[in-house]
Amino acid sequence: EVQLVESGGGLVQAGGSLRLSCAASGFFFDDYAIGWFRQVPGSEREVVACISSNDGNTNTYYADSVKGRFTISSDNNTKSTVYLQMNSLKPEDTAVYFCAALEDTIVVACPVGPEDYDYWGQGMQVTFSS
Repeated sequence: EVQLVESGGGLVQAGGSLRLSCAASGFFFDDYAIGWFRQVPGSEREVVACISSNDGNTNTYYADSVKGRFTISSDNNTKSTVYLQMNSLKPEDTAVYFCAALEDTIVVACPVGPEDYDYWGQGMQVTFSS
């Protein structure tokens, strides 16, 4: 059974940083994609960043709103955790953040739709504090 457990959320001030973690168990980091999504009340879940690997090639994707501020990476040692480093945080980054996973990818391109993923974490709140 695949389980995704997020951690690292919380309160952050203007220009602050947070590192979110997504620990995966029962999941094979071979041909895969891990995405970070966020959602605010009344809005659809949107992709923030994604990391994918297929046939030995790795790809990353960032939403325009976070390019240059957020970095997604995987733990190459344990191959069980994906991180989202969030810098220069803004009020509009306030949301519930989810990680999602897809196994057995056939292309290296990152899937960016929530419907593309099979497994989801429980979500955690990131709140901008003034």
